[in-house]
Amino acid sequence: MITAKRLDNVQEYYFSKKLREVAELRSKGKDIINLGIGSPDLAPPPQVIEALNKAVGSSGAHQYQPYKGIKELRDAIAGFYDEFYDRSLNPETEILPLMGSKEGIMHISMAFLNPGDEVLLPDPGYPTYSSVSKLLDVTERNYELNAENDWLPDLEKLSKQDLSKVKLMWVNYPHMPTGSVAPKSFFDEITAFAEKHEILVVNDNPYSFIQNENPKSILRNDKLSDYVMELNSLSKSFNMAGWRVGMLVGSEKNINSVLRVKSNMDSGMFYPVQAGAVEALKLSQDWFDEQNKTYSNRKEMILQVVNELGCEAAKDQAGLFVWAKVPQGKTSEDIVDDLLYNHDVFIAPGFIFGANGEGYVRFSLCAPEELIEKALNRIRR
Repeated sequence: MITAKRLDNVQEYYFSKKLREVAELRSKGKDIINLGIGSPDLAPPPQVIEALNKAVGSSGAHQYQPYKGIKELRDAIAGFYDEFYDRSLNPETEILPLMGSKEGIMHISMAFLNPGDEVLLPDPGYPTYSSVSKLLDVTERNYELNAENDWLPDLEKLSKQDLSKVKLMWVNYPHMPTGSVAPKSFFDEITAFAEKHEILVVNDNPYSFIQNENPKSILRNDKLSDYVMELNSLSKSFNMAGWRVGMLVGSEKNINSVLRVKSNMDSGMFYPVQAGAVEALKLSQDWFDEQNKTYSNRKEMILQVVNELGCEAAKDQAGLFVWAKVPQGKTSEDIVDDLLYNHDVFIAPGFIFGANGEGYVRFSLCAPEELIEKALNRIRR
């Protein structure tokens, strides 16, 4: 069989390939410490697991569920946005639960993009934005992010370009992989940019509670714009990555458009998972504060690793990672390969996030302190 042409320019996800290599090294007796993946190692709150277990035995738990999620979940998402982002959403029309926000990236793209349309992608940025664009045969246009501009797009520079074919723009703040946090003024500015150029801007927002004291949403307080949407997720903030629970919020018109795709792609989320998610979304600020103490301690140790390698990293980064500039004269791959093959430590190279990621490496905070200390001792040897 000959594969579809859409696969010609789509490669296997970097971490999928690299983790196979890590597994192979481990099978040969290598004790590889993984500081490369953003998969939370901490447990979800006990009451969330209790809600999941209780729901397994409830009537109808194993039947198909609503495509838009159960009412209790949409209500919980609305309450979550009201409490933590000060945004009022209609749970019936402006919220769409997802099986993880990665699903949403594909569904949004399928709902709004035609072959030949252009999409603005951050460089550096989440590789899935690019992969989905290639799968749908749309034209990628990278917009540059750099440390000099706090990893924010230059909207004035973009506005001077021909944007007539651009249909969609991905933004992601707090930003992955750099940990940059956008000020409120930026969201006001990019909403005006979106409406002026009639471009749908989607903010991918799974990191706003991790190492960040002021969570923000791109959504306005007043009427929702048809040119702005937001993805969010329980994966990172609630340690529920494997549960696959995300959400999309936006205007009724846009939500309905995405639902037309989603309802043809799945048959609803497992009810006990939704019941657990409802419980998670009720948690107070104390949950985030306690979790961030753990991540703060881990970050201090990772910064010691960064210094030991001669790299440089800003201390005020948000999210689950530390983004570090490699020493002059070295590449990100040099650092990654040296750590993996000589010190049995795996981290992520910056180039996988785009051309502007070259010269940087990314460390994950999803490892206990004893493992980070072990990695530090190996590097010091």
